[in-house]
Amino acid sequence: MTSPSFLQRLVLIFSLLLAPAAWGADAIPPPPQLAAKSWVLMDVASGSILVDHEGATRLPPASLTKLMTAHVAALELQRGRIKESDLVTISEKAWRMGGSKMFVKVGNQVAVSDLLRGIIVQSGNDASIALAEHLAGGEDTFAALMNQEAKRLGLADTHFLNATGWPAEGHYSSALDMARLARAIVIEDPDHYALYAEKEFVWSGIKQPNRNLLLWRDPTVDGLKTGHTEEAGYCMVASSKRDGMRLVASVFGTDSENARATETAKLLAFGFNFFDSKTFFKQGETVQTLAVWKGAARTVKAGVKADFAAALPKRTSGDYQTRIVLPEDEPVAPIAAGAPLGRVELVSADGKVVMQAPLVALEAVEEGGFFRRMWDSIRLFFKGLLD
Repeated sequence: MTSPSFLQRLVLIFSLLLAPAAWGADAIPPPPQLAAKSWVLMDVASGSILVDHEGATRLPPASLTKLMTAHVAALELQRGRIKESDLVTISEKAWRMGGSKMFVKVGNQVAVSDLLRGIIVQSGNDASIALAEHLAGGEDTFAALMNQEAKRLGLADTHFLNATGWPAEGHYSSALDMARLARAIVIEDPDHYALYAEKEFVWSGIKQPNRNLLLWRDPTVDGLKTGHTEEAGYCMVASSKRDGMRLVASVFGTDSENARATETAKLLAFGFNFFDSKTFFKQGETVQTLAVWKGAARTVKAGVKADFAAALPKRTSGDYQTRIVLPEDEPVAPIAAGAPLGRVELVSADGKVVMQAPLVALEAVEEGGFFRRMWDSIRLFFKGLLD
């Protein structure tokens, strides 16, 4: 065997030297291409979209619709308008509804808590209509409530006509909107979110498994919902939490029950392998205490209105730093809670600002008494002369 020539050795040496630089520059490889119509991957803490393939495309959501049905019901429970123990009388319309069923019977009275499980675990169309009728008097009116909540959440590519996802012209959503809805469910109603992890539910002596196969395949997956119709194909919105990082994957239009689970798992794996989710400041946490002029208090606590979080490339996530930027003039009372006092920035290693948010007052500061205001006015006057 002949030994490598000097030129070959030189090429090999330069290749080894340049490889780490190229590896670092291309820190995140392209996301997987799924056998689906559209898909989105979201970091829950920050709301950042990590992967988006046709995410805003309006498509039939099938039983993913029931995420909103259950969410609206959960919000009504929070507001105290209904209780989990309330009994719901099953109408003939609910009982006759086709498709997937909880198998409630007409005239029976069923607790709200059981209907929620019938919707979330069993994907029961009958349970969805029964709860919609109980909350709004009719399914059409309940659909209007669903659309109001969609508007509140900023779901621009979603419109509901029913509580079940039964095919209807003008009933649509998108992978991006369903990811946003799933994030709201996780954050706004953690108590009822636990229902999405239940693997089975028994009603009328019939045990039905949750159709989310990832609940069996991946112990880090704890929700949310599947859907299927002829037009929609097989859809899934799933959430997984690993090492404190939670992701939501929304996949529309695969061709089988197994495929939707497999393709969704690919998307989740990509996110966990190549991103870190970091929360730098929590909502309501004191980021900095600022001096106040002419106030009843000498200082004001400042923080952020919402969690200051970001999903960052895993290989470089440690290179990002936060920075507090304040105006030259210190704040003067009165200061209202929520008033802007500056901003917080997230800065990359090369000094680029990649994210920012207002720094606001976490508390109100009233005006001080007459002598405090006069004394601080004198101090500010001379301070201005010296500056």
